[in-house]
Amino acid sequence: MGKPAGPSRSGALHGGGRHAGHAAAGPSQRQLRVSEEIRHVLSELFTRVEFRDPELVGERITVTEVRSSPDLKHCTAFVARLGRSDIDALLPALRRAAPFLRSQLGHALRLRGVPEIHFQPDTALDYAMEIDTLLRSPAVAKDLQAADPERDADESDPEHAPHD
Repeated sequence: MGKPAGPSRSGALHGGGRHAGHAAAGPSQRQLRVSEEIRHVLSELFTRVEFRDPELVGERITVTEVRSSPDLKHCTAFVARLGRSDIDALLPALRRAAPFLRSQLGHALRLRGVPEIHFQPDTALDYAMEIDTLLRSPAVAKDLQAADPERDADESDPEHAPHD
């Protein structure tokens, strides 16, 4: 008969194939590289191109991150307004400009197919500032001092004081 049934070297019997067990590993190097190239091109477009859409004219938009799908047919661009936190107001205008931006990506990138662009607000900086504000509040500082009594003792003990 032929080969005995059992697990093959590639794991094909278990439905894994070449990429078995890598689904949770995160994006591939190609996804990361393409995403970063798209981020650079979009950032340059937002700084150099005059848009026809009146909502985008004169706006300073920052592309903080781009994530590509495994098949590179879709990408999500995380955007923020420079110095402002109301990017949600510009999302409809960005969606209207997406076909134009996609055509510009096609001219700038050497890809077989240009991914469809989706925009999402980047709220990471707002969230970080909110956490920072909370950590600096007097109530939290008081709780932190109460939770770590050794820290207070170390600060008052000259033996444990930091030396310059």
